[in-house]
Amino acid sequence: MTSTDLRPAAPAPAPGTAPAADPLADARAQLREAIDILGYDESVYAMLAVPRREVTVSVPLRRDDGRIEVLTGHRVQHNLSRGPAKGGLRFSPDVNLDEVRALAMWMTWKCALLDVPYGGAKGGVAVDPRGYSTAELERITRRYTSEISPVIGPESDIPAPDIGTDEQTMAWLMDTYSVSHGRTVLGVVTGKPIALGGSLGRAGATSRGVVHTAVAALREHGLEPSQATAAVQGFGKVGRGAAEFLHELGVTVTAVSDQYGAVHAAAGLDIEALGRHVDSTGTVVGFSGGEELPAADDLLYLDVTVLVPAAIESVIHEGNAHDVRARFVVEGANGPTTAAADAILARRGTVVVPDILANAGGVVVSYFEWVQANQAYWWSVQEVEERLAERMRLAWERVSSHARRHDLTLRAAATSLAVKTVAEAHRSRGLYP
Repeated sequence: MTSTDLRPAAPAPAPGTAPAADPLADARAQLREAIDILGYDESVYAMLAVPRREVTVSVPLRRDDGRIEVLTGHRVQHNLSRGPAKGGLRFSPDVNLDEVRALAMWMTWKCALLDVPYGGAKGGVAVDPRGYSTAELERITRRYTSEISPVIGPESDIPAPDIGTDEQTMAWLMDTYSVSHGRTVLGVVTGKPIALGGSLGRAGATSRGVVHTAVAALREHGLEPSQATAAVQGFGKVGRGAAEFLHELGVTVTAVSDQYGAVHAAAGLDIEALGRHVDSTGTVVGFSGGEELPAADDLLYLDVTVLVPAAIESVIHEGNAHDVRARFVVEGANGPTTAAADAILARRGTVVVPDILANAGGVVVSYFEWVQANQAYWWSVQEVEERLAERMRLAWERVSSHARRHDLTLRAAATSLAVKTVAEAHRSRGLYP
């Protein structure tokens, strides 16, 4: 057994409490299952369980009041066998190297599954952006970019927005990289403002991908959107769009939560009105069109057709998976279901549409943006959305048929298909030297 297979066991959680999140252990457990399904030897696991390259940098920041603060940032490139690395950049106080390693691995599988010619990467700075001014966030972004510039680029590693970052962050990153190279390099990031070469349809792409797969799962089980109810955890980049698009298709969205609380209406929330409330107050709490749930996590246990966890990792775990009543869990976030919870949900017959399939719409349209930037030719929003829908449909059909044919969960089917694609690319290239 290799050292990459050995991780110290976490202490058992107290009864009724959530275990400590360990996304890297979950990512490696998923890889291990895929390796076993494929019949690959230990060397393939060893090669894919660890990143190809990782960089940790200090990010000194001069605060607006003159104080100096030193933050820590990371960039991890998990695999480069199929093309340049691709993955988001998050600003969050919870950022740590193991989390970034796991997210980079999941990006590798996501790109391979959707047949996007990238490897996986991820980056982050351990900082809570809510506690910093816009000028300070710009300085953080520019200094972080300057520190990781040797390992990023349009042909090597292309960042994108994630938790705590947005198109403005990408504009600062692109400008910093471009200035250091003496020319404008539009393709170094995706998720940029439209005025700087961003793609139409990119902002809502992840949410649309979530909804495409949710509807596909419903219809495969004989349900139409108008017959379904849904609860969405998170009302940010992914969750808000998912709630809006589900509502537009006729799904009754009965509950939405954010980091401050949750609102519920059995007859369905007015998602448009909820959006206006959030725009004016910054939270779903206090929305007059629904009742507040006692705790935000209570949303996870509602009796709905579809649950969309669209916030952070490890929210469904062995301590609460038995309480999840939704028939379908469609993962809008990366890694919201732990490996232990996955096993519990599978035994109960809950259909889990895995993150590497469900939320892949963002990387698909990021790829479209990168292609457009390289060609200096931009597509209409209709073209983008039609191409996205087709990619998501084909990926769903591939994963679903593979799962049925081999009696696998959707996650095991998706991960094994992705791992096979990456392993075959690596074997075709050979080991150098």
